[in-house]
Amino acid sequence: MVFKRLLGSLGVGAPTVDTVLDPGPVRPGATLTGQVRLRGGQADFDVSHVTLELVAGVEAEHEGGESEGLVVFERVTVGGGFRLAAGEAYDVPFGVALPWETPVTELHGQSLGIVLGVRTELAVAGARDAGDLDPLAVAPLPAQEAVLEALGQLGFGFRSADLEYGHIGGTGQRLPFYQEIELTPPPRYAHLANEIELTFLAGPGGTEVVLEVDKRGGLFAPGHDALTRFSVGHHEGRDWNATVEEWIRGLLESRPASGHGASGHGASGHDVYGHAAYGDHGHGGQRHEGHHRSGPGVGTAVAAGAAGLAVGVAGGMVAAEVVDEVGDFFEGDEEEDEG
Repeated sequence: MVFKRLLGSLGVGAPTVDTVLDPGPVRPGATLTGQVRLRGGQADFDVSHVTLELVAGVEAEHEGGESEGLVVFERVTVGGGFRLAAGEAYDVPFGVALPWETPVTELHGQSLGIVLGVRTELAVAGARDAGDLDPLAVAPLPAQEAVLEALGQLGFGFRSADLEYGHIGGTGQRLPFYQEIELTPPPRYAHLANEIELTFLAGPGGTEVVLEVDKRGGLFAPGHDALTRFSVGHHEGRDWNATVEEWIRGLLESRPASGHGASGHGASGHDVYGHAAYGDHGHGGQRHEGHHRSGPGVGTAVAAGAAGLAVGVAGGMVAAEVVDEVGDFFEGDEEEDEG
């Protein structure tokens, strides 16, 4: 999608800028390519820099409640130091490496309701202007896709996905936020768990898979959260259904730990990409340094058909609602810029 806007802060007759991303989704750690297309205004302008910002719609909890906002998680200057003549067409090609922890926005073409975008900043004649957001589509890495497909084939349903501000204790997380994918258990696990929460933390050497279960309480025991994490290579070949089933069973069979800290993992946590590490939070324990949230995120639920993570006959309608919400997010940001 191409956005055009007059650089309002530079006045009437200023240049215009279009940011054009190459078609198709990009994967975490890969290079995002495209062009920034500048068109000269009614006079010559000196362009000091053209900068791209990667932004994400993130939820944060605070004393006053909860709020949403855009967080910049990468900023790269792709050009500058030239004169743009009146009426001149000038293209700035770019290639920007996505951080490995960039959230996944879609699965087999189905939107997860995550808001990611590319914002272009143009510095001209001593003034700066941030252009509109160009939505960014990110597909999962091979191992991430394999885990999601296995969960779908095992009967887990997709509930929601969101980005939460904070840090997962005991991991190698680098970004100031993390993606949480919430899943409903299949009937055979419904008596044991309310939901499963999944987070991917990728890096050059592989992906750390963090799983948390909201376990149901019994007659003589309260419910509690249990957490585990595993490290996998990006292109591992294994029986993913059996592997994920083993992970889930181990998580559901775990017992509440005693004396466990309430701000991240305990001493059992390992560095990212090490051996499998396990933690089990007792009742009232928190998984993250910052905050913990189990409610629905941006949007409600989306049908990820090819992976089997379906929400039933309402999937198409719900997916449309998520698309509308994502569109509203970008449009709202545009209105704030213009204001």
